[in-house]
Amino acid sequence: MDIQLKRGLLDVCVLAAIKNEESYGYKIIKDVKPYVELSESTLYTILKRLETAEMLTVRSAEHEGRLRKYYSITDAGLGRIDEFKEDWKEIESIYQFVAREC
Repeated sequence: MDIQLKRGLLDVCVLAAIKNEESYGYKIIKDVKPYVELSESTLYTILKRLETAEMLTVRSAEHEGRLRKYYSITDAGLGRIDEFKEDWKEIESIYQFVAREC
């Protein structure tokens, strides 16, 4: 799969995982696992990129004696999910064209 396309898909998957409630790294990986394989190193790269793009916010809180980062989606992140849904219609159309039998 094209690396840029995959990167965009993974970004949206991570945003979707925190769409309804804040979450943390391990839980995000667990939530997306039925749909896509995501390593910790890849996840934290994505989270940093999304934070820089202001699509999510981060807060730290103590959990069982350790500091844990919690991620929440922003309006920009919700907007990116909406954009993806619109883009997906075009991707489906392209797929139908490519997959058609001649």
